[in-house]
Amino acid sequence: MTLEAGPQTVTTTDAQGTVGTVGTVGTVEAPRRGRWIDVWDPEDATFWAGKGRAIARRNLWPSIFAEFLGFSVWQLWSIVVVSMPKAGFGYDTNQLFWLVALPSLVGATLRLPYTFAVPRFGGRNWTVFSALLLLVPTAGLAYFMTRPDTPFWLMALVAATAGVGGGNFASSMTNISFFYPEKEKGFALGINAAGGNLGVAVVQLVVPIVIVAGAGLSLNRAGLMWLPLIVLAAFWAWKVMANLSVANSSFRTSIAAAKRPHTWVISFLYIGTFGSFIGFGAAFPLLIKTTFPDITPAHFAFLGALVGSVARPFGGKLSDRVGGAWITVCSFVVMGLGILAAIVSLNSGSFAAFLISFLVLFVASGAANGSTYRMIPAVFRLTTPNDLGRARREAAACIGIASAVGAYGGFLVPRGFAMSTSHFGSLIPALYVFCGFYVLCLAVTYFCYLRKGGPLSQERV
Repeated sequence: MTLEAGPQTVTTTDAQGTVGTVGTVGTVEAPRRGRWIDVWDPEDATFWAGKGRAIARRNLWPSIFAEFLGFSVWQLWSIVVVSMPKAGFGYDTNQLFWLVALPSLVGATLRLPYTFAVPRFGGRNWTVFSALLLLVPTAGLAYFMTRPDTPFWLMALVAATAGVGGGNFASSMTNISFFYPEKEKGFALGINAAGGNLGVAVVQLVVPIVIVAGAGLSLNRAGLMWLPLIVLAAFWAWKVMANLSVANSSFRTSIAAAKRPHTWVISFLYIGTFGSFIGFGAAFPLLIKTTFPDITPAHFAFLGALVGSVARPFGGKLSDRVGGAWITVCSFVVMGLGILAAIVSLNSGSFAAFLISFLVLFVASGAANGSTYRMIPAVFRLTTPNDLGRARREAAACIGIASAVGAYGGFLVPRGFAMSTSHFGSLIPALYVFCGFYVLCLAVTYFCYLRKGGPLSQERV
């Protein structure tokens, strides 16, 4: 059974200089149903230049599109809740923040099992299935947005189903990490993630336009508009993607990765980077609406997620050159300054300053998303120098764990703002807490990866 990769022999040289054949790239020795590649070695320069890069790119673009839709569905409620009071829904501010936070809670919880799904079912197969699963929350939203008398508990359940879109990130990133060589992982993962992150900006820009097109307010369109795109994403993945047999991270591998202290250090840092991005992205429209009621959130809310998404691949690219730890430290410094500027803008009542402060936060968090992810393969390679195969598998497992832990920031940030507003009548106490957390993240990054005399301080992590 010959696959699209085409036949190509990969050779290896042992310690004695004997040349031997590993196998034919793009063929399946034991045929299985579906499009499988059993031999894949992107670190082999000849293979990568000849066939590998083209195959990897052919898998990258459908993955980006499916992940983009996943993020869009995941964050649908961040913009829909802003218009729900006008549509006749009588939920209070705290309940609206719950509708924003619940998809992030579910999405974060699903990320770990989604990571296991790639080696179990294949990256191509899982991309098709997970894309089609997005039909559930979009159809549910379209149906219940026409029923303002829906009780809050039922609407919260509908909102929670959007969490399946958040799980897509972990499976997509895990799958793509196996396709690319070490030297190109940072940029490839950054592009893949940025495509998904961009879904937050697009949904916050496009949905407000669609729901008011024509006459009146039609919130059900916020769900209906995605249905044909979801079907297209599933078809594209089915048509051109492939499954990799070497993508064999297992539950046992994840347990091994979970025993590594660096897994939890990076997961902690990812709460500060991606957790901030997705949390601020989800809460930003409602923050504008509740803090500056004269401002229309739809005009500005999408900008934060947009600049953060664009910054992510550049964070990965810079990390490929100077090391992810340095970019991560610099990003936390900028994020702390952005928080302090936001506090000053709230005290002065300046929306322009508030918007600029948050855009700085989004840019820094986006760059830090890319740099933190770039640290993962480097750390595991350096701490497992004698077994690069194990290092790759455990790094992929760490990506799944970190993405799950970090995504809980999407729940914690909106709930933090809701609690701050409820108890203190202001966002400022929550912002001070976030600033303190960034200082802690900066200190952890420096101590573990940059301090003089540290175990990895001589390496470009």
